[in-house]
Amino acid sequence: MRFDVVTLFPELFAPHLKHGITRRAFDTKAVDVRLWPLRDFADDAYRRVDDRPFGGGPGMVMLAEPLLRVLSAISDDRGANSAVVNFTPTGRPLSQAQVREFAAGSGAVLLCGRYEGIDQRVIDRHVTHEISLGDFVLSGGELPALALLDAVARLQPGVLAAPSHEQDSFEDGLLEGPHYSRPERLLVDGQELGVPEVLMSGHHGRISRWRREQALAATARRRPELIEQARAAGQLQQADERFLQSLGL
Repeated sequence: MRFDVVTLFPELFAPHLKHGITRRAFDTKAVDVRLWPLRDFADDAYRRVDDRPFGGGPGMVMLAEPLLRVLSAISDDRGANSAVVNFTPTGRPLSQAQVREFAAGSGAVLLCGRYEGIDQRVIDRHVTHEISLGDFVLSGGELPALALLDAVARLQPGVLAAPSHEQDSFEDGLLEGPHYSRPERLLVDGQELGVPEVLMSGHHGRISRWRREQALAATARRRPELIEQARAAGQLQQADERFLQSLGL
């Protein structure tokens, strides 16, 4: 798959693409990332890509014409229509389900806006997805683009150990439960902290059930709406419902 990234700051991407376990996806071009510096598509001596908004107000707006030029160049280079993503606080929150869709697709064009955002005419004509990382505002779209690339890359075959991502939060509609590692006994401020006995039992059935219950408890405590969504989707078993009833849910 191929992701074309339109950005004012292409240098922000290089460290992420060259480090960490997800670099396997980028090195092999399983996730082919191509950077398009937007200033290269400005047509004046100052390489200007922004101007004041009509109607007044603070900040600057990214100009339509450089964006239209770069989108045309990408279209010519890709040779096919593709999804165009605009990262904006007004977009829909990115979900694991949407990440899976991108991970199974052919890629997309990622627009990394800055300032007050992108001229609406470009959005109306070309953008197919508007995505947010949450209810807060960032300085630009580069961090959300990197988050999407990382989330997609880790789902590619050969990047993670085979079952790893299948047990992640949201894969089955729930949050993931707690994890423990060595040492078995940990002394902190004079208090000995142990590992739950069930994890030391070697009984895979009990361990699996404990982990499921911990995931249910964490989800009910932190994101109760996900429990209702899992119920509606038929993702809860009878044993899950009995455990939730024991929690008063």
